[in-house]
Amino acid sequence: MEWFFQYIIFLAETVTVVLAIVVVLLFIIVQRKKSAPQGALEIKDITVEYQDIKETMQLSIMDEAEAKQFHKTQKKIKKQEQKKAKQAQKNNASKKEQDTDIENKSPAQKPMCYVLSFNGSVDAHEVEDLRQEVTAVLAVIKPDDKVLLKLESPGGVVHGYGLAASQLMRFKQRNIHLTAMVDKVAASGGYMMACTANQIIAAPFAIVGSIGVVAQIPNFHRLLKKNEIDVELQTAGQFKRTLTMFGENTEEGRQKFQQELEETHLLFKDFVAQNRPILNIDDVATGEHWFALQAQEKGLVDEIGTSDDYILSQLDNYKIIAVKYQRRRKISDRLAKNVVSGVEKLFFRNSRTIY
Repeated sequence: MEWFFQYIIFLAETVTVVLAIVVVLLFIIVQRKKSAPQGALEIKDITVEYQDIKETMQLSIMDEAEAKQFHKTQKKIKKQEQKKAKQAQKNNASKKEQDTDIENKSPAQKPMCYVLSFNGSVDAHEVEDLRQEVTAVLAVIKPDDKVLLKLESPGGVVHGYGLAASQLMRFKQRNIHLTAMVDKVAASGGYMMACTANQIIAAPFAIVGSIGVVAQIPNFHRLLKKNEIDVELQTAGQFKRTLTMFGENTEEGRQKFQQELEETHLLFKDFVAQNRPILNIDDVATGEHWFALQAQEKGLVDEIGTSDDYILSQLDNYKIIAVKYQRRRKISDRLAKNVVSGVEKLFFRNSRTIY
């Protein structure tokens, strides 16, 4: 039996060592996760991508002779650009040697056009990524540069979209030209963001407007009362709670809640009116939404067009840079997003409603 006890002791020691190693490894992994950045900026020059699309379309409508001439012209242009770039490098080198103003821009250098994308949800959690992107652009932007925002959002919580609009106001405070481009929808909080731009461009059937405030609260008081269930709610302050889900709502509470909605709506209207003074705010702040073709007549939109068309129109004068803060997602978050996306696709595929 002695060998058996020795084996048990050896096994216990081995298990103890293995557990100690596992604990140390888990501690290291947890610490790395805590210290690891939550995300990173992705900077991509999309000028070439759009230029290739433009050239492909141009070549598709040319005959053989025109295509040959087009290629010759493009080669000449590229040689000239390379020559200018080399000359610019020499000029910059000589300027540094002479200790002159290094901020002087070479004639061959195009200004930058930074493209941001915001695809907002109801809780506006994307505003943190937007904050990172705006901060990054403002750190390097020059007076001749501009910013394009590809905006898609049906709106959501007031404080979230209020902060998102405030982030975009940072461009206006620096006198940076901002263009908001709406391909599908920029309503309610989404339009609050759009109105901060110098220019709003929307696709013909994009939905804009919905300058209003809505709140909906279910109430289970009668169901609880029927089942003889009491809910105690203690407050200090007359209007610490107005409408509740479980208690019996009072007329006084309803009136106070309505008053708060009206005050929020007034702030919304004032914000839009300040940023788009051409609007008749009482005419458009009814909570209604419009297609862009109708919204243009009311002054909610400046131009009709898609984001791709507008970016293509900027290729000759700007270098197009896409800026995206890519947050590290947990596997559970990615799986949840895929499930929600699948449910939405299934719902809309079976839906017969047309907007």
